[in-house]
Amino acid sequence: MSNGPENNPPMTAGWGRRFTRRLVYLWPLKAVGTSVFMTLFFWGYFSILRAPLSTPVEMPLIWLDRWVRFNPAAFPVYVSLWVYVSLPPALMGSFRALASFGAWVGALSLFCLMIFWVWPTAVPVSDVDWSLHAGLSLIKGVDAGGNACPSLHVGSAVFAAFWLDRICKELNTPDWLRLVNPLYCLAIAWSTMATLQHVALDVLAGAVVGTLFALASLHYTRKLT
Repeated sequence: MSNGPENNPPMTAGWGRRFTRRLVYLWPLKAVGTSVFMTLFFWGYFSILRAPLSTPVEMPLIWLDRWVRFNPAAFPVYVSLWVYVSLPPALMGSFRALASFGAWVGALSLFCLMIFWVWPTAVPVSDVDWSLHAGLSLIKGVDAGGNACPSLHVGSAVFAAFWLDRICKELNTPDWLRLVNPLYCLAIAWSTMATLQHVALDVLAGAVVGTLFALASLHYTRKLT
């Protein structure tokens, strides 16, 4: 029998089928759980945004803020976060891992919300005419530049990126997919500054928080399983 490539498929062969099986596994629970979580999160987020303990402190700018300019084209990337952070739970292959992910991302959210409540911060007011940018105008009208540091947008993206990398390893996905994952996370971080929703210090703090919670959660879940 030949030992050619056709008889020795790469380890990544069939990753699409494994990917699909993960998506359909417990999908009603995943869909309902993600929807309930996001509803509760937004309720808490906007409640704190409207009633912080004190007047928000304006975040200072650093050299990195001069590198990232306002770019309305970043808006679709910014709002795509909600799809991106939904991918890890959608691709969980066991109830135990799904529950662990939910508990840890909940802890991450509560940690940041507590900071927003106790130490409220806001981004500097810009001179952009938001009426010229429909999507951004809506965001600015709802999320008034508060709850700035650490950026929970970035923190949750980084948290999801770590989990997605682990899932890609489990599914033996191609290398290009594992490369796209951190690049897209970086694009989301960029979009928070390019839409003027956050400044550089918010982004850096969010990345640190997201990384710490991700490493702790993956270590705990690895022991659990």
